Amino acid sequence: MTWTAPHIERRPQPQAAGEREMLQGWLDWHRDTLLANCAGLTAEQLARRSAEPSTLTLLGLVRHLTDVERAWFRQRFARERLHSHYITEENLDSDFDDVDPAEAESVFAVFREEIAACDAAVADRGLDEAFSTTRGHDLNLRWIYAHMIEEYARHNGHADLLRERIDGAAGS
Repeated sequence: MTWTAPHIERRPQPQAAGEREMLQGWLDWHRDTLLANCAGLTAEQLARRSAEPSTLTLLGLVRHLTDVERAWFRQRFARERLHSHYITEENLDSDFDDVDPAEAESVFAVFREEIAACDAAVADRGLDEAFSTTRGHDLNLRWIYAHMIEEYARHNGHADLLRERIDGAAGS
């Protein structure tokens, strides 16, 4: 039996809300959008490079965003000493490059676990709480939320195109 990405009920886009709720709502909506673009596809389809010469795949996008979430919320902001799930020092693009359809189910499980851990890491932290990057930039949690929304929006555009090339389904 071939594994197929499960259907996702996308949470509604946030309407009138406070700043924190609005940022979290849009981030959650974009997270769900990525999963919706993967829903119903087999592991082989998720790992297909469908827009040559690009090497992007839907599975690679899920792996990439798993590591980006971890890097910003947990490693940089919360200062948790963690390794990346997929990126290696030998290949900084291994999140995109080293996809294996046999690992699709676990990739989605790790994505969901990482999101829960990221949300928990910042749940009681204020948007104005600042931190310094290794390059000497002073940023705050608000910046991370805005950046993550932008990161997902850009990659969800990629996911729309990849999905359409795989089975003709227009963006979710």
